[in-house]
Amino acid sequence: MASSSSASSGPEIPWVEKFRPTKVSDIVGNEDAVARLQVIARDGNMPNLILAGPPGTGKTTSMLALAHELLGPNYKEAVLELNASDDRGIDVVRNKIKMFAQKKVTLPPGRHKIIILDEADSMTSGAQQALRRTMEIYSNSTRFALACNTSSKIIEPIQSRCALVRFARLSDQEILGRLMAVVAAEKVAYVPEGLEAIIFTADGDMRQGLNNLQATHSGFGFVNQENVFKVCDQPHPLHVKNMVRNVLEGKFDDACAGLKALYDLGYSPTDIITTLFRIIKNYDMAEYVKLEFLKETGFAHMRICDGVGSYLQMCGLLAKLSLVRETAKAA
Repeated sequence: MASSSSASSGPEIPWVEKFRPTKVSDIVGNEDAVARLQVIARDGNMPNLILAGPPGTGKTTSMLALAHELLGPNYKEAVLELNASDDRGIDVVRNKIKMFAQKKVTLPPGRHKIIILDEADSMTSGAQQALRRTMEIYSNSTRFALACNTSSKIIEPIQSRCALVRFARLSDQEILGRLMAVVAAEKVAYVPEGLEAIIFTADGDMRQGLNNLQATHSGFGFVNQENVFKVCDQPHPLHVKNMVRNVLEGKFDDACAGLKALYDLGYSPTDIITTLFRIIKNYDMAEYVKLEFLKETGFAHMRICDGVGSYLQMCGLLAKLSLVRETAKAA
């Protein structure tokens, strides 16, 4: 019934877009970074900026909100936004960006045109080299805002021309606060364990959290733990926790059976080992054992990233963990 009524009201906008903050002050988390941007929005003296941080922490939202606050009604003609889905080779820098920088736009005193380059770390080195001179020549009328996941992928000369603002992963509390606001606005049926599962799958990424919430709500109409893990298709933390418990209790065969069950469900070794790492990190065990467990998990993750992601490798990891436990017991 619920699905038919929502279908009749036309296609739904993704909640990530629907609830995207339009003011810098509304951005969740990263207080220091947001405070710096608020000062810029208030005074209007914007330097060239690089916003660096993991996905889903608010970099693009911050840049768009800042541009809106600085330029107001002139936003349409005074902002050029390019991201990785646009062509951003060397000719685009030479033509499109240069043309925009040369364009005359009437703006209030102290305001500049803004060129937003999202996912700038995917720009080729040649395009970045072509950009450095453009930045200098048009510095009196145009400002650049670059967003990237790792600032080291931006060439040094551009980094030295920009102020760097770092964004960190969001805390669980911050994500929960925004999820509660969305749940109330959209009248989502949920249980607290469901939101806990969404926060676990989001892992500090607000976009992921909102997408998972919307997917669970659209698919099942009720947000509980089981439904969330069905939609997000990550190994259920309880299964992984049982696996760790079996290793600690010396039940190696049971642990291997649990691993086989996860492997047969089609989960990739990377998913299993990432969840395993997060479970071990929060598991209540002796410190020496926990440190050794994390070390072995790290080595196994490295091997999997190298392409050796077989079931044999995963069992080898469980065997190593069991040996660590035996050594700790003997000591």
